Amino acid sequence: MCTAITFKAKDNYFGRNLDYEYSYHETVTVTPRNYPFEFRKMGKCDSHYAMIGMAFVNSGYPLYYDATNEKGLSVAGLNFPVNACYLSEDKTKDNVAPFEFIPYILAKCKDVPEAKSLIERMNILNEDFSSELPASPLHWLVSDRESSIAVEPMRDGVKVYDDPIGVLTNNPTFDFHMTNLSNYINVTREEPTNRFSSQFALTPYSRGMGAIGLPGDLSSASRFVKAAFTKLNSLPVEGEVACVSQFFHILGSVEQQKGCCKVEKGFEHTIYSSCCNVDKGIYYYTTYDNSTVTGVDMYKEKLDDSHVKSYPLLRQESLFIQNQ
Repeated sequence: MCTAITFKAKDNYFGRNLDYEYSYHETVTVTPRNYPFEFRKMGKCDSHYAMIGMAFVNSGYPLYYDATNEKGLSVAGLNFPVNACYLSEDKTKDNVAPFEFIPYILAKCKDVPEAKSLIERMNILNEDFSSELPASPLHWLVSDRESSIAVEPMRDGVKVYDDPIGVLTNNPTFDFHMTNLSNYINVTREEPTNRFSSQFALTPYSRGMGAIGLPGDLSSASRFVKAAFTKLNSLPVEGEVACVSQFFHILGSVEQQKGCCKVEKGFEHTIYSSCCNVDKGIYYYTTYDNSTVTGVDMYKEKLDDSHVKSYPLLRQESLFIQNQ
């Protein structure tokens, strides 16, 4: 499954863990302003905001997992099985296929209020990209510097929730995750005190018992709580290196290791983690086999071009021996 977060310092950051059992050979992909998006029901969009993110490029079309546009608006799609419901075409609404959601929003909107307005008119269309690439069940985190929303396509229409925490995982629905946080209302980063009973003394048996009671399993409900707690309690930092490092440490609190989560076709693991400085347009990433942080700068590309530019992920770890 997956976890997406936001992080605000001097600059604003947006990113995610993509947890799955295998890779689609995704690449960091820049889509310039004049790439012609041809939407299935919404016509052709010849000119739009440039964007950068992680995508599987198929037949020249960027199928984005997560991306940020040049105005600082970001969107990530996360797995949402069972609950996600895509509908037949509705002539009274804007019909957007699931794989079009990210580019459609980022092509046209500069911030969350504009995205909300666009989503209000939207019908998420039950349409595959191709016979080989059926539609994935998704919901989305949409964020700018000031706010975030969770967008969930349900049987009775598209639900939009304000997300004051700036965190999203997977099933169940977002409103469940927010209610579930109350189950952890007593979790604190401070050393624990005895609330068990006043009839006898209980004392901590070790240093470092802050956050006791915080869940540590890989379920989406537990990852939501763990990511929210870690993000909200992380110390403020300054400077690009420190902020990017802090961001990846927050994501690291909910990363998945090979062998711990068995699914039908193998073991889920964190294929990549991303952190985009949305103000500077720099997309950083690590992969499961390469913990070195690598970045791609959108503004070093020809943003008035009409062809996508992709960078394969650097997946091989390098080890540095300090005393050689």
